[in-house]
Amino acid sequence: MAWAFMAPRSHPETGNAPLNGPSLKARAMRLLARREHSREEMRRKLGAHLQEGDDLEGVLDDLQQRGWLSDARYAEQAIRAKSRRFGPIKLAHALRAKGVDESTIEAGFRAAGADGAANIDKVWASRFGEPPADERDKARQVRFLQGRGFPLDDIFKFLKQFPRTP
Repeated sequence: MAWAFMAPRSHPETGNAPLNGPSLKARAMRLLARREHSREEMRRKLGAHLQEGDDLEGVLDDLQQRGWLSDARYAEQAIRAKSRRFGPIKLAHALRAKGVDESTIEAGFRAAGADGAANIDKVWASRFGEPPADERDKARQVRFLQGRGFPLDDIFKFLKQFPRTP
């Protein structure tokens, strides 16, 4: 039966009294069926359900070996999904918070390609429809784009395309 691993575990000593809840592997499979997770994120989520005798690292290693758990795939998917709203600085920061290392983040940006390239003009247009009217408005737009994770140099290059107001 394909879903046998989802059944509750039996007690290790007696072999017949079920323990509380499904096994770590079953929990991991349920989480991965919903969306990609980083290894660190999975460790944190499953760590709350550890019981005596559980081997969390062994479960994570098995999932990774089978290709079901991948930090690289998680990074690429997260970059593709969020690049329409956020810039590269914010995306990289969010991935670091989930336990993804720098080389995997860089590889994720390369793998995402054009789909993962944050488009500063689309993010700007979603909030502002017209160029800044004065310096105060320009500062407000710069702060918004910085908050979305775009580098300051890119923001100034982008805003330079608009004609200067007196």
